[in-house]
Amino acid sequence: MSNGTQQLIVFNLGGEEFGVKITKVQEIIRLQEITKLPNSSDFMSGIINLRGDIISVIDLRKRFGVEEEDTKKTRIIIVEMDNQDVGLIVDSVSEVLRIDPNDIEDAPQKIAGIRGDYLKGIGKIDDRIIILLALDKLLTTEEKIELEQVSEDVVIEE
Repeated sequence: MSNGTQQLIVFNLGGEEFGVKITKVQEIIRLQEITKLPNSSDFMSGIINLRGDIISVIDLRKRFGVEEEDTKKTRIIIVEMDNQDVGLIVDSVSEVLRIDPNDIEDAPQKIAGIRGDYLKGIGKIDDRIIILLALDKLLTTEEKIELEQVSEDVVIEE
């Protein structure tokens, strides 16, 4: 990979293709039993136990207001967000893709009903459009605090 080519994990959400930098992705797992937490935001699905680590799970479908339907293809992408591992529920993961920086345009203010501040840019490859997510902007400050509380609360109770 030369001249700044990026590798993305491409996933589907409500019929649209999204991408996150592969360097942010720890692993991709099948949907599993999620422990719901009381008093958490609507899009916070809860927590999972991944080989002894407690991971908070965010349902990106709820976050972006797209229809949720769990299928055999539904996956949880474990990503690093603000120095902690977080699971993101997506409809399916399709591929690893290399994209040239020249094929990435700045994100519009709003696209597919998603606020522009969640977006890093728009990747254009052949006839495809891939919406690049800015993981660090996915949550508001309050929501990040909520996420940290979840992790701390779980640790304290053990």
